[in-house]
Amino acid sequence: MQRKPLLCANWKMFRPPDGWDATDSPYRSQARADIVIFPTHLHITKCIKAKMLVGAQYGRPEPEGAFTGDVSMQMLKAQGCSYALCGHSERRQNHGETDIFIAEQIIAALEAGLHPILCIGETKEEYDKGKTQSILKRQLSPVSMINSLPAVLSSVVSIAYEPVWAIGSGINALPADIQNIHTFIRSLLPEQSQKSTRILYGGSVNELNASGFLAHEDIDGLLVGACSLEVEKFTEIMRSIS
Repeated sequence: MQRKPLLCANWKMFRPPDGWDATDSPYRSQARADIVIFPTHLHITKCIKAKMLVGAQYGRPEPEGAFTGDVSMQMLKAQGCSYALCGHSERRQNHGETDIFIAEQIIAALEAGLHPILCIGETKEEYDKGKTQSILKRQLSPVSMINSLPAVLSSVVSIAYEPVWAIGSGINALPADIQNIHTFIRSLLPEQSQKSTRILYGGSVNELNASGFLAHEDIDGLLVGACSLEVEKFTEIMRSIS
């Protein structure tokens, strides 16, 4: 099955880069790839008005309640979001998000009509101890928890493999090694969704190494951090999609 490439720009807690909404902006989806922007909540509406495909960096699973500072998946959908990140390593580390909570996020996102992207990845210590596969298998547990949902919902989930040791570190993982890990991840997915699920890579992705990752069969796209905040570099990454 031919999977359409998915290129995501995670702007984290940064302002949009200069020229982000220009007529020839690289942040708009094209026929050859889905391009999704994950801005701060403050800039979501601006990006939607600029005709961009927009995702939320985080969403609360409950539809409403006494959760100061949070926004629900339902509210994000009503605002115009199409995607939602679930389980990013920075959320796991800084906010104590558990696999069970992340599963609840994914279910809430699906029920709200959002496309969740489950982020998984091991730390440097876990990598050095050879625990990569066991950690990824555990972090993929939310996928098994959504199997009870209708197939039309459970199939609309993407995976982003972001080894924590490579995020923002400048450490470049070898594309062939990432391909092997993606093959392992795909083997753990439910049989009915193995061929259709897009698995992205993220971790110090830049304009120089993007094409090397995308050349591999099981790397269906990229989740880009720092380089997505530089228009020229993100343009080059976008051009690497064949």
